[in-house]
Amino acid sequence: MASGFLRVKGTQVVGEDDKPVILRGAGLGGWMNMENFITGFPGHETQHRAAMLKVLGQEKYDFFFDKFLEYFFTEDDARFFASKGLNCLRVGFNYHHFEDDMNPRVLKEAGFKHLDRVIELCAKHNIYTILDLHALPGGQNPDWHSDNLTSHASFWDHRDFQDRAIWLWEQLATHYASNPWIAGYNLINEPCDSQHVRLPAFYERIEPRIRAIDSKHILWLDGNTFAMEWRGFDRVLPNCVYALHDYSSMGFPKGERFEGKEEQVRKLEGQFLRKAEFMHKHGVPIWNGEFGPVYADAERDDDAVSVNQARYDLLAAQLKIYDRYKIHWCIWLYKDIGYQGMVYCDPKSVYMQRIAAFQERKREMQLDAWGRRPAPEIEGLLGQLVEWIDRKAPESKEQYPTPWATDRQIVRLVLQIWTAGAVQDEFARLFEGASLEELDGAAKSFAFSQCIQREGLNHVLEEHAQLRVGSEDEAAAAPNHINLDDVVLENS
Repeated sequence: MASGFLRVKGTQVVGEDDKPVILRGAGLGGWMNMENFITGFPGHETQHRAAMLKVLGQEKYDFFFDKFLEYFFTEDDARFFASKGLNCLRVGFNYHHFEDDMNPRVLKEAGFKHLDRVIELCAKHNIYTILDLHALPGGQNPDWHSDNLTSHASFWDHRDFQDRAIWLWEQLATHYASNPWIAGYNLINEPCDSQHVRLPAFYERIEPRIRAIDSKHILWLDGNTFAMEWRGFDRVLPNCVYALHDYSSMGFPKGERFEGKEEQVRKLEGQFLRKAEFMHKHGVPIWNGEFGPVYADAERDDDAVSVNQARYDLLAAQLKIYDRYKIHWCIWLYKDIGYQGMVYCDPKSVYMQRIAAFQERKREMQLDAWGRRPAPEIEGLLGQLVEWIDRKAPESKEQYPTPWATDRQIVRLVLQIWTAGAVQDEFARLFEGASLEELDGAAKSFAFSQCIQREGLNHVLEEHAQLRVGSEDEAAAAPNHINLDDVVLENS
């Protein structure tokens, strides 16, 4: 374990004692930035909270969400996390916890309540935290995880949205400048700038503003297009780590099954190297801030055991590659209701029993992007629409974000935005008339003591959590033997 504040030194991250450290852990998603597949609601967090407020009223609403934030990560979680040899928790949060759109640039001090608590718990157990602004004013990408209610990333079109994000990071930097257990600030999660030049320009503008307040913490900077590409970047900023996200379609229900074939492993390595080309060229550390398969449900999928073993094998293959290149990583994610988490809610828990029938509806209607299973009725209907669009407007499939063909754009717009929004009240009514005691029981379903550990996943992580760190020259000399021109980027 390094001492004091972490900083960048060449291709490595080191402590004040100049000893290198490699950060490896998981993302605390679905907590201070709620996501539909992680906790079960449809659509976007803003919609979900508005529907719950309408049903519960202010007192019960405040009680439930405060208890949810409390139970979701406690000392039991920190202790378990550290026991796996992991030393870094990427903590995602939504700007709404610190600022209201109708009252901009007025800091909500209550936002620090649970964030401070989790940072302190992690420090107690020798776990660094990276603060991850997962949802920014205006939406930094067009997806649900940025709490963007539209299909357009307006953050890049309005200077004031960008200025508000800078203001918020100034408040956070003021609050946390003296904390050495914070490994740094992940300024924007998965930005999507269609022009490719506004993102590096924003980093150039925000970096000195933060440094004027906090000169020590590392800035962790995501690449463009969901942290996959670096067009428009021509130099690196001081004391910064550059971040990619490296999901593989082989880890998702509709992807090819991983069988450990040489060509599959080469595809994994090639995809990683293509995304990391900028970091290798400039001799800076590499951080994979998100990756990881979605797992099958033993209660619903007949072949869940074999499917999940294939996905554990896929994960192990990726981690072996990351070991080879000695990179930092945080898997997605720590806790959820059963898709990806290291731990997940017991299906017999109060919360899961209450939402069980609605989850079946979500699966049938394909309202979640993560873990979509085949649904012939809706796929047939949308397939006809996609075929018609591609025939009549062939440039549709070339629209940004370019990894998304027409079918993904249409599924997002029709199902994950419009249809998901139409059933928000239906989900909220599941909690109608609940007493404070019942709401507490529902929130407590996320407590570590009531959750199930995903043993296969945790075993793989534990095997790769700690890595011997060699010299800087050794880290920089990792081979790059794959023809990157043949690699097609994917981020499922």
